[in-house]
Amino acid sequence: MKTKSSHKRLGNPLIIAFLFILLLSLAFASVTLATIPDEQLMEDSLAYESYTGKILDSETKKPVVFANVILKGTSIGTVTNADGEFLIKAPAKSDIQLLEISHIGYETKFIKLPDLEGDNASIMLSSATLPIEAVTVSYGDPVELLLTAINNIPKNYSRDPVMLKAFYRETIKQNRNYVGVAEAVLDIYKAEYGNSVGSDRPLIYKGRKSQDYKKMDTIIVKLQGGPYISLMLDIAKNPGEILSSDMMDQYVYTYGGITSVQDRQAIIIKFEPKEFVNIPLYRGSIFLDVENLAFIGMDFLLDEKKIADAAALFIRKKPASMKVDIESANYLVKYRVYEDTWYLSYVRSELNFKCKWQKKLFSSRFGLMTEMAVTDLDRENITKYKYRQTSRMSDILSEQVSQFEDPDFWGVDNIIKPDESIEAAIAKLSRKMRRRL
Repeated sequence: MKTKSSHKRLGNPLIIAFLFILLLSLAFASVTLATIPDEQLMEDSLAYESYTGKILDSETKKPVVFANVILKGTSIGTVTNADGEFLIKAPAKSDIQLLEISHIGYETKFIKLPDLEGDNASIMLSSATLPIEAVTVSYGDPVELLLTAINNIPKNYSRDPVMLKAFYRETIKQNRNYVGVAEAVLDIYKAEYGNSVGSDRPLIYKGRKSQDYKKMDTIIVKLQGGPYISLMLDIAKNPGEILSSDMMDQYVYTYGGITSVQDRQAIIIKFEPKEFVNIPLYRGSIFLDVENLAFIGMDFLLDEKKIADAAALFIRKKPASMKVDIESANYLVKYRVYEDTWYLSYVRSELNFKCKWQKKLFSSRFGLMTEMAVTDLDRENITKYKYRQTSRMSDILSEQVSQFEDPDFWGVDNIIKPDESIEAAIAKLSRKMRRRL
């Protein structure tokens, strides 16, 4: 649906701090209450037209979360939210006519922009899978296949420490408005796989944030953990509550067919909590490389059946007179292969919740997002940073990022644009993000 942009400034807030902890023994990174200046947004709205839509699975009719939506032929893009919805801005008076929509495990689809001008533009994505029978005959029991993939981790992933360069972003939305954005360029000491003692150490090289408390209406939300948490979602290194040996018997694992991921054939293994499980757990899909059973990626979410019981596990601190309902928690992890060795390449997480004061009519909805994309790999120049230098689980990024601000580094791109895809942000900074030897 095509819309016109509008922006309204809210009154001064009553400041209340929250810390949210993820169920996978992880924490969301800290998000400050900030936004792009209204003047800049108004200038942007004059030059762009906004389009909205909703991406659904063609079979289940359920929302497709974290689908990539890109204006074909450009670096302008976004991803769908927990409801499968997206908003994308196309330059006015341009020749751009097509949206390219893709997601791991689905066939890529192209949509004409004029087709999004209706009120309820729903787009169906079809699974890019071969028949399940072919998988079952070839590989047998999915649990045994997963156990083999886990045992193969030391062989498929780096057995030596490496250095990664990454771009990290975290945002917070109140209802549909961005109220907090922080970004950082990271140098990461990535410990070897198969070694439970070794831990990853992310060092902030450059950072920035946008801050304006007047945008909030009653609540200030903070996220704890920063870039450290994105690294903890590396399931090949940190199996968490899905692939750890003491949790696998809590799930039902089934085959979902074979699909194409990064031009490689991948086996899909679907998982969901068993009926008798009475704690909040996850459901989703694991993608294994057909050739060597490496983990190519995992797309998962907090199971809706127990989501009502999840608030106590997510919330670290809140006022006694406020009720918080978790509405969704979604995660996406991807890997890439380089010279027959697999490395972490992309991590995204999103938490959506509603806050309501007792004895008051109004409530607020919040969406918290963290995203990290790896841009460079160095296997020779290794620096094992000291713990005190690096981001840790107890950190709140927005309270630290001012130490790493450098307007000269960002140059003409020194305005944060939360609707801009992380790929587009990386493309602008590509020269500056190359590893410094």
